Amino acid sequence: MSSRGARLALTAYRTLGIAASPLFSAYLSYRAAKGKELRERRLERFGYASHERPVGPLIWFHAASVGETNSMIPLIREIRRLNIHIVLTTGTVTSAKVAAERLGTDVIHQFVPLDLQPAVKRFLEYWQPDCALIAESEIWPATLLELERRRIPQILVNARMSDRSFARWSRRLSIAQALFEKFALVVAQSDIDGERFRDLGARYVMVSGNLKVDTDAPSCDPKVLAQYRQQIGDRKTWAAISTFEGEEKAAGFVHRALRERDGQLTIIVPRHPERSDAIEAELVAQGLKVARRTRNDIIFPDVDILLGDTIGEMGLYLRLAEVAFVGRSLFGEGGQNPLEPAMLGCAILSGGNVQNFRESYQILARRGAARMVRDTEMLAKGVHYLLTNDTARRGMIEAGASAVQEMRGALTATMKGLEPYINPLAVKARLLPKTSEED
Repeated sequence: MSSRGARLALTAYRTLGIAASPLFSAYLSYRAAKGKELRERRLERFGYASHERPVGPLIWFHAASVGETNSMIPLIREIRRLNIHIVLTTGTVTSAKVAAERLGTDVIHQFVPLDLQPAVKRFLEYWQPDCALIAESEIWPATLLELERRRIPQILVNARMSDRSFARWSRRLSIAQALFEKFALVVAQSDIDGERFRDLGARYVMVSGNLKVDTDAPSCDPKVLAQYRQQIGDRKTWAAISTFEGEEKAAGFVHRALRERDGQLTIIVPRHPERSDAIEAELVAQGLKVARRTRNDIIFPDVDILLGDTIGEMGLYLRLAEVAFVGRSLFGEGGQNPLEPAMLGCAILSGGNVQNFRESYQILARRGAARMVRDTEMLAKGVHYLLTNDTARRGMIEAGASAVQEMRGALTATMKGLEPYINPLAVKARLLPKTSEED
């Protein structure tokens, strides 16, 4: 497709979006019925604001879901120290909850407007952001076009490009170039990510490292942690976290294979807790006794599995274990973030399908903090070895802490790259008359 064809395709996308706008009300009603939208805040998805815009410079941050929101928090806090206001948009109910819990009134939260020209236009006309910072890999054509039309600098931060996404964009190279050239700056997680964004048309690219390494380790309620530790007692414990379909069954197999020798407790934390009823039924069918976090079930000595069917409690589950298998790596593709278990003192096991976190795994494996397994049988052997070999387990845990320290620095690098866009806003904020609250 030629560059002219790409422009025509993007114009058609925007036009079709305008025509289809009325249909999205029914779509959002359906999502609200499923618990995926807050019914009382649906108008935000059409660009209607539910909060007053503060006076002074303002940056629009967008983070799709929980992981992206958590990765943006250190950057958001650094920019708020400069007295620059922030409106943070996310796309899920759970990420909105995370934003409220971790950022409170430091930011104004809104649900991201649908990628429809009327909704995006309405959102931008109200909030009038001085700059837009978009997390990781969110590419929405109508939004990018509207930001460009208003000459609002748009920057992709902590940017990553998976193998699958790169292949998909490469097949539509003219459209990719027409979109990616609109970014004033792309701050990429790794050299590979940076090269891919350049190949797809981004003009200004820098590499910072992964902001997720500079986030705080997930916290937990110390009273709940103490309660579970008392119930577990001296049983060996391992966790299978961020699991996808098929991996819970594999964790059940591992548990049954080791139960007679190790007497361990297995913690399973699915990536999508709404699957928990089906997961429990599958585990019970394997002859396993399951306790669920949402039911506050007591972990009696005969409990085989603690099913972590809550959101935002990864800090609790990982503190209960010293060995963690990170999912979406044996079944499914791409892997999940291994940094949280490394931060919280776990030896890490993973399948080989970790393309989305390739660089993190390479560093962890090189340090001796992570081991890759080919299949369920190899996973069982790895879990048994680490549960019973204190020296090996502790060595991997210490190596993980060292690897995390080695990877830090992305926040400093990102702030340096953002200086041309942030510094003028910081000066403008300092020149504004102080309110009584600021005094």
